[in-house]
Amino acid sequence: MTPTHFAFSSAFMLGLSGLALHRTHLLSALLCLEGMMLSLFMALSLWALQLNVSIFSASPMLLLAFSACEASAGLALLVATVRTHGSDRMQNLNLLQC
Repeated sequence: MTPTHFAFSSAFMLGLSGLALHRTHLLSALLCLEGMMLSLFMALSLWALQLNVSIFSASPMLLLAFSACEASAGLALLVATVRTHGSDRMQNLNLLQC
């Protein structure tokens, strides 16, 4: 495994472990998701450059567009949660209540 691939896979695993283990605030969960998407974007971009094929050159931009949509939806949910519950702590959120 090259050092570049190791860096991208460790960044992804770090975001995944942060998402799995450190779930106190909604904002920290969203930041872990964003870090995972960024590491996937960088790995996919590097993969398309290494293959030197123009077919795969649009896929990193598509992933970046989906990542931007995910970030905006997460931010909207964060704002709505803070307005209704007063905090973004995950313990205070109960999905069974309206």
